[in-house]
Amino acid sequence: MQVPKKPLVLLAAPQITTPVTTQSIMRDVLIALVPALICSVAYFGLPALSVVLTAVASCMGFEWLWCNLRKIPHTVYDLSAAVTGMLLAFNLPSTIPLYMVVIGSFVAIVLAKELFGGIGRNFANPAIVGRIFLAVAFPVAMTTFVAPQLALSSVDVLSSATPLASGAYAHTPVELLMGTHMGVLGETSAIAILIGCAYLLVRRVITWHVPVAYTGTVALLSLLAGKDPVAQALSGGLLLGAVFMATDYTTTPATKRGKLVFAVGCGLITCLIRFWGNLNEGVAYSILFMNLLVPYIDALTPNTPVGGEGRRRARREKAHE
Repeated sequence: MQVPKKPLVLLAAPQITTPVTTQSIMRDVLIALVPALICSVAYFGLPALSVVLTAVASCMGFEWLWCNLRKIPHTVYDLSAAVTGMLLAFNLPSTIPLYMVVIGSFVAIVLAKELFGGIGRNFANPAIVGRIFLAVAFPVAMTTFVAPQLALSSVDVLSSATPLASGAYAHTPVELLMGTHMGVLGETSAIAILIGCAYLLVRRVITWHVPVAYTGTVALLSLLAGKDPVAQALSGGLLLGAVFMATDYTTTPATKRGKLVFAVGCGLITCLIRFWGNLNEGVAYSILFMNLLVPYIDALTPNTPVGGEGRRRARREKAHE
């Protein structure tokens, strides 16, 4: 009898191994964000790069300090803090003072993530919490935008309010896809977000359920409300939120049915805020609100255990006899 080289270890089920790790998933998300990063730097210049670098560095720094203070294993190397920093930066204008970016990073990492137990235990997307805090604390800085311009040019590409602002210039679909309009770093170029979405789908980091159901709900409700569905789907932070923030593993339902319910709820709340609220944009608030409902959605949309459907059918047939 040949003795195995490695000792046998008895563990509770499931005993499925996979090369996918938190670090590999977060690395894929960072790669998917690169097209949007390139566009933001091209349109807004070095200030955009400064905001991104400050957000990423401060988020990773706060997580490193927290682990040191708590004397717990460092989680900064799993790249989740870097993803939070990138997403937070993409929710900010290029004109925001850098000290406000650091404050937003503190709220996102320490208050919204680490105080609840760290990665996998946060109740809401940390980047969204940081963004909403900054919007409430510094409303002027968060709504001060500049017209996009190529980093090597001083000529404005477009000078107008953000597409969702009341009385704003009606942008063409091409302008919305390319991102030649005012806005935060990650919401300008829709095509850059779509490229990142395609990468995540190919890598199977996310599924189609949340992005398609979220944007589809907004487009359908826009059509019913007499709005331009294409403009509503491509404007604001809808695509950024639908692809990168509403698909967060921790704060999104686990089942496919749950994801669809979650996404439809996000779309409904987004439209309510956009069409009848006092804010031009409602993506961050809608995702945060639905994050709070995820435990209830999970409880109402569980997966059927293997063989469970057959037993359920047999019980129904027996009841009808």
